[in-house]
Amino acid sequence: MNKHVVAYAVAVVAVGALLVLVVPGMMRQTPEDQIAQEPSQEQQAAQVAPRPECGARGVAGVELSCLGAQPQEQQQTQQPDLSAEGVAVVNVWAWWCAPCREELPLMERFAQEHPEYRVVGVHADAKAAAGAELLNELDVDLPSFQDGDNSFAGALGLPSVVPITVVVRDGEVAGVLPKAYADMTELERDVREALA
Repeated sequence: MNKHVVAYAVAVVAVGALLVLVVPGMMRQTPEDQIAQEPSQEQQAAQVAPRPECGARGVAGVELSCLGAQPQEQQQTQQPDLSAEGVAVVNVWAWWCAPCREELPLMERFAQEHPEYRVVGVHADAKAAAGAELLNELDVDLPSFQDGDNSFAGALGLPSVVPITVVVRDGEVAGVLPKAYADMTELERDVREALA
């Protein structure tokens, strides 16, 4: 008998034996077993690196948790909505987004140079720990809300892209800027135009 035929037959038998051993175990796992394996919100929050407090319970009428704030530390702040009064500039980003990685330091600089605006991020991904890790890696102290279920973008009807900059005046969306910024002058101009 040919060596290739023997090797092929042995491989088929090995795969078959593996399937006989593995498939029954997979069939016994119930959805409840899968849910039990997923970490709770408290466990997920404990795994997220500490980050600056957001100072509010949400922005633009959407209630969100603060990325990196531990549940016991998220007390009822005096201000339920960051954008209820004045102007907020909200940067929607995700940990896996390369343009976001470039834009986040610029947003922090924008916040420092424009104290007349409340500048905050919204991390639009379920992996909060990865979001906090990226901000820490970039040495960006910009407070960010955590939006693991896309409620912010959904409530405001935002396009399904990141990054997006949302300009909010007195709780109402004044402008949606779905592009990445690399230039401070362009960002400042677009925010001014959204408020005009």
